[in-house]
Amino acid sequence: MSELFKDPKTLLYAILGGAVPALFWLWFWLKEEDADNPEPKGLVAISFIIGAIMVIFAIALEKDTLTIVSDKNMQTILWAAIEELLKVVAISIIILNTGIVNEPIDYPMYFISCALGFAAFENFLYLIHPIQVNGAIVGALTGNLRFIGSTLLHAIATSMVGSALGLSFYIRQYRPVYLLVGIVLAISLHSVFNFFIMKGDGSNFLSVFGFLWVVTIINILIFEKLKRMGGGVATSQ
Repeated sequence: MSELFKDPKTLLYAILGGAVPALFWLWFWLKEEDADNPEPKGLVAISFIIGAIMVIFAIALEKDTLTIVSDKNMQTILWAAIEELLKVVAISIIILNTGIVNEPIDYPMYFISCALGFAAFENFLYLIHPIQVNGAIVGALTGNLRFIGSTLLHAIATSMVGSALGLSFYIRQYRPVYLLVGIVLAISLHSVFNFFIMKGDGSNFLSVFGFLWVVTIINILIFEKLKRMGGGVATSQ
């Protein structure tokens, strides 16, 4: 890592390759929010930063699983669970008992912001080696694959938790059930995507990303429902 800081260009390319895709998707999803009641930019930024910090904890926990679980399939599921649960913990620090959530659509917005912060830092770490070894062109190509795949995956998977909480906005007594369902769906989607990527030979590229985009469209439709559910309602955390 010390060699990395001796090469400013490598560091810059890795930062841009990690941050630009995540910031694009953040802009894209924030446009889906209620334009009349947008979230404070400062809180969105904090959610993004806390999500990035969670990568450090994820790496440590995922390394620990290597000494506990030897089965590759179980490791894949555990890693997906670790990442999704850490993102839930991270965003809970911001939204629980703070009064900042005042309509259903707010939940997925904060969860997506956190997830994209996580993806940005993960992308940065992922890109460092290709850029160092092969140069900026190969690093950029690798970054594009992360852009259409892993970065979107983090946003969509984690948004399922936020959407579940949004759907439970008016039925607080069932919120734990909705939360559990959202977490299970997030871990399942994350695990399935990782299985396809790890075991695929490249021939299933279109089907994998096609599936991811279908889930994205479904998520956009849920957002529209959440926006219709809102409309200046009082906080119901």
